[in-house]
Amino acid sequence: MRSIMGGVAAFSLTATAAAAGGLDRTGQPITLLFEKGNYAEFSVGRAQPDVTGNDVATLNPFGTPSGGVAQDFSQFGAGLKYQLSDQVSFALIYDQPWGSDISYPTADANPNTPGSLLLGGTQAFADSDALTGLVRYQFNDTWSVHGGLRYQRIDGRIRLRGAAYGPFNGYDIGLNRDAAVGWVAGAAYEIPDIALRVALTYQSEIEHDFASTETLAGLPGSIQGVKDVKTPQSVNLDFQSGIAEDTLLFGSIRWADHSETQLLTTAIATPFGTLPSANLIDLNDTITYNLGVARQFTENWAGSVSLGYEDADSDNLVSPLAPTNGFKSISLGLQYTQGNMKVSGGVRYTDLGDAFAETGTPDVARADFQDNDAVSFGLKVGFYF
Repeated sequence: MRSIMGGVAAFSLTATAAAAGGLDRTGQPITLLFEKGNYAEFSVGRAQPDVTGNDVATLNPFGTPSGGVAQDFSQFGAGLKYQLSDQVSFALIYDQPWGSDISYPTADANPNTPGSLLLGGTQAFADSDALTGLVRYQFNDTWSVHGGLRYQRIDGRIRLRGAAYGPFNGYDIGLNRDAAVGWVAGAAYEIPDIALRVALTYQSEIEHDFASTETLAGLPGSIQGVKDVKTPQSVNLDFQSGIAEDTLLFGSIRWADHSETQLLTTAIATPFGTLPSANLIDLNDTITYNLGVARQFTENWAGSVSLGYEDADSDNLVSPLAPTNGFKSISLGLQYTQGNMKVSGGVRYTDLGDAFAETGTPDVARADFQDNDAVSFGLKVGFYF
């Protein structure tokens, strides 16, 4: 069963990235910690979202198409697990947990060129790196606890453009890279004879203090300051169990507190009055489900199929910087094992939930995003030593 589970996670790095709520790109898995013996892995993934919409006709009678607003992106990961003793093991996990690559094409004089009149030119980019150090202590073959620290770096920038933003049209903010530390804690229950494992893991929020630069079109100079932004706390429940010879049922449930991630603008004085502070990141908390089956076909080959689901929020008004609402997905994975090496790959298709982009008070839809999807690919190479 060990070899089957390696393939299950091969594509999760990117498959989650294309669709998960908020800025979530990896789901922050720790399954590496449960590999047997000493183990190292390297992974790469690619996400290709197709997210397009149209300006709402009541505000733009032409219903101008937005063009593709979600950009393709790549993900990289690595991990090392070392068995220090029969009861104690240690792992280092590198991932890129949070990110954004949103860019609305700008409308021009060519009617055949997509570009939103209401949101065209709006952009949101964020990049992150994280290194998590974990220690696991096994009381016996059944119970264990794990925990450690997470070091995280993030930077980003946002541009607000288009008529929908009113006086904020032309606002820019840049966030210089900042590093901060959070913590991880969890426990696991196992029955090795049937490959049963249930693991519960909590990851704390991490608070960043970004050196920031804000500008607004038409006003001289810039505003230098510090922005306090939290990445969300989360809880992961991962489970697996053998259900027949060479067959494994697996799944996960993840809750992430995205609503606590806020970025407030500075109140800006203009010749027409003061623009009040506004939240640029308005996201809902999410619960993401995944359920699948893995099968060992031969001594060397194993495969898996899984379904993913994230419930759409009843309020389908969302930030233009994340213009989807929930998702449904299907993933296929394949793994080849030879000696101490295993190579895992997978693909996921994601049906992204429909949503209306809005730009704050008043809560009025500015653009309609429907029938969008994403395709994700992942490849991982692992070694036992």
